[in-house]
Amino acid sequence: MAHDLSLAQSHAFHLCNDLMVPITLFKSGDEFGVLPSDELDDEDDLEIVHEYFPRGFH
Repeated sequence: MAHDLSLAQSHAFHLCNDLMVPITLFKSGDEFGVLPSDELDDEDDLEIVHEYFPRGFH
């Protein structure tokens, strides 16, 4: 988790392109985090900020 949005965005972008899977950037409380999108549950109390997709992902 990070308090800096720009740092979390950078990690999400690079993780997405390194792993070649969609990555979700979320906010929980006053911190930001990133996870592969398929690991998030609808029951999680998270504010979705952005979802990153790898280049060429359809």
